Amino acid sequence: MLDLMASWVSHLPAQARYAGVTGLGLNQVELERNPVLTRRTVHDLNRDPALPYATGEFDGAVLSVSVQYLTQPAAVFAEVGRALRPGAPFAVTFSNRMFPTKAVLAWRMLDDEGRANLVALYFGESGAFAPPRAFDLSPAPGRSDPVYAVVAEALPPAEGGGGDGATGIT
Repeated sequence: MLDLMASWVSHLPAQARYAGVTGLGLNQVELERNPVLTRRTVHDLNRDPALPYATGEFDGAVLSVSVQYLTQPAAVFAEVGRALRPGAPFAVTFSNRMFPTKAVLAWRMLDDEGRANLVALYFGESGAFAPPRAFDLSPAPGRSDPVYAVVAEALPPAEGGGGDGATGIT
């Protein structure tokens, strides 16, 4: 499993068991504090969107509550698609919380549905994924922070073209 933009905590199901979880993030100290990670990589995706991993190396990937900070999202998503085995899921989760000074302008201008559509567009523009699906995972709608996920499966390298990116939150 690949945990992108990882930190001191991974947002993976506690009950799940993984053969290994590779965390890629900006801060070595925070990555070292994350007990879920079995491998740690310090790497700035905004400086270099290329992932330092082999093609088809991972069975799944997550990007939790940080997609709004990517400055080259389609390139990063294309690299995630390359690093995943065909059919492997990539789940991108987000809320309405952010650091406004760090989030890209498009993210700051959109509402929750618009943000889901923007993430879906990233999947489509990458050319590496099947059409994405969006989900409202909010634990207590109207009484808690919202939580959304946009998920798509990696295509075999020859297929490319992940659709138009259009989606709606379900």
